[in-house]
Amino acid sequence: MGVSQVSFARYVRPLGWATLVANAMLVVTGGAVRLTGSGLGCPTWPRCTDQSFTPHGALDLHEAVEFGNRMLTFVLVAIAVATFVAAWQTGRRDLRRLALWLALGIPAQAVIGGITVLTDLNPWIVSFHLLCSMAIISLAVLFVRRIDQPGPAPAGGPLVGLAWATYAASWAVLYIGTVVTGSGPHAGDEDSPRNGLDPLQVSQLHADSVFLLVGLTIGLLFALAALRAGAEARRAVLVLLLVELGQGAIGFVQYFTDLPIVLVAFHMLGAALISAVVTWTLLAVRTPRATPSATDQDARVAVRA
Repeated sequence: MGVSQVSFARYVRPLGWATLVANAMLVVTGGAVRLTGSGLGCPTWPRCTDQSFTPHGALDLHEAVEFGNRMLTFVLVAIAVATFVAAWQTGRRDLRRLALWLALGIPAQAVIGGITVLTDLNPWIVSFHLLCSMAIISLAVLFVRRIDQPGPAPAGGPLVGLAWATYAASWAVLYIGTVVTGSGPHAGDEDSPRNGLDPLQVSQLHADSVFLLVGLTIGLLFALAALRAGAEARRAVLVLLLVELGQGAIGFVQYFTDLPIVLVAFHMLGAALISAVVTWTLLAVRTPRATPSATDQDARVAVRA
């Protein structure tokens, strides 16, 4: 590996974190598009208007918000390409593969975003668009953690099963949350359709799924303590519980205050944090950190060189 390659590979960790943070921020900016009613500020795709890729004349708020969100795609592409190059230069197949999936996720998200515009913000496609961002966030967490832990043998047993159940419950919460959004007032445009479901009923279902998630998380926390599991796993599940409680509090308040925009934005950020932390929790339980072997040490040196 040449000198220039080694010097660039050392940035794989900060680039991995940049990928994670940037995709979490994309959830928030995407929420801003919807919450300000700017979802059709650029009424077509891939162009902003029928004549141009950029808005013409004086920008109104909706055009500026929607077009600005589209421009963030190029930032994400730049970060994804740099991450892939750095991962490639580490010489590690697992990092290369993960970085490739992360890079492919960005144009895939752009296409899904385009479909949401072309379908006038169909709430089911908007839901899928958000869930794809959550999946990319989860994958980015796996990438970051793999940097220092190149492919250890996963652990098994009831703890891992409980961690998987918690992970699955978190995705149920995230999905039902998007259904609640699709039934509510923040459509992204005043003429966009809603999914036709009763907001009260789907909100109750969402609350029930949150109670299930919190219960599983508490059970996992007690199980880890009883079995004296690794410190990382216990720390991860404790952080997860705190994020869940904070997210639940925001959701409760926003529901009874008629969904103010600021609280909804924080709730979307909380959803991104749930996706990230629950992935960390699963990985910490499933692949606990151990004393590194000589091979692992060599892999770490290659990344840090």
